[in-house]
Amino acid sequence: MSAPRALFPTIQPFDSGLLAVREGHEIYWERCGTPGGRPVVFLHGGPGSGCSPGHRRLFDPARYDVLLFDQRGCGRSRPLGRLEGNTTADLVADVERLRTMCGVDRWMLFGGSWGSTLALAYAQAHPAHVDAMVLRGVFTGRRSELDWYFLSGANRLFPEDWERFLAPLDPAERAEPIPAYRRRLLDPDRAVRAAAARSWIDWEARTVSMRTLPDGVGGFGASDAAIAFARIENHYFLHDLWLAEGQLLRDAGRLAEIPGVIVQGRYDVVTPPVTAFELHRAWPGSELQIVEDAGHAYSEPGTLERLLAATERFA
Repeated sequence: MSAPRALFPTIQPFDSGLLAVREGHEIYWERCGTPGGRPVVFLHGGPGSGCSPGHRRLFDPARYDVLLFDQRGCGRSRPLGRLEGNTTADLVADVERLRTMCGVDRWMLFGGSWGSTLALAYAQAHPAHVDAMVLRGVFTGRRSELDWYFLSGANRLFPEDWERFLAPLDPAERAEPIPAYRRRLLDPDRAVRAAAARSWIDWEARTVSMRTLPDGVGGFGASDAAIAFARIENHYFLHDLWLAEGQLLRDAGRLAEIPGVIVQGRYDVVTPPVTAFELHRAWPGSELQIVEDAGHAYSEPGTLERLLAATERFA
């Protein structure tokens, strides 16, 4: 049996900076790999999480010119945690500004989870500027997808973790946890915001992988970055991601000229495979790859193998 495929070696950006956009936001961006190589933009998940050095390593640095950026309000973008001027349409516009900044006409999109949502929204708005897509753990923001994760579905598989997630809420609030957490994540008392963020993040962390829990699960507080992540993610979910119900599946025909690979864990509890399957049926030219022994995390061996193979193919 061959060894699992490894990420490409650690790499540092060859360029980076802050891009001023509307509503007072500044977007942190960086470029890695080979200047003038095959252009690709990495769209991180969340929304609200930010990029990490490991994300740079999904692409062959000898062949790719990789743009990574922290979306509005998160990571190294400024101001941290800002919700004003922070919608899906704003982020789509930011991706287009970054493309123009890089001086490329067409590029590849790579996104997982919320990153797949943003990739679909951008590609449907600007299909002429997209020449390939690699998506993982597809999420389209429909009410059924949010209800599965925050009302009834995932809780049946992780009942003890769901009980912990609901514990900070008053009994009368538990039927609608997203708005209930919104109130706590916006509370003027930082201790209240930090406790809510810790609980919000723990629910996601405990369901994301079939294998091991990420470091940092549990505890009683959260960093400023973690609070920002929870606030932004909750902000988007509360507003149904500013997408019409079923919009990204309805408009998938706009992707007909764009080849794509969809990598999906069979046991993904965060974004179950039915959405990836429905997207594949609606998107001519897409290829659906189900990873039989994987959940939601991109780092699970079977999923990582498929993602790296896809970037190799499109290089």
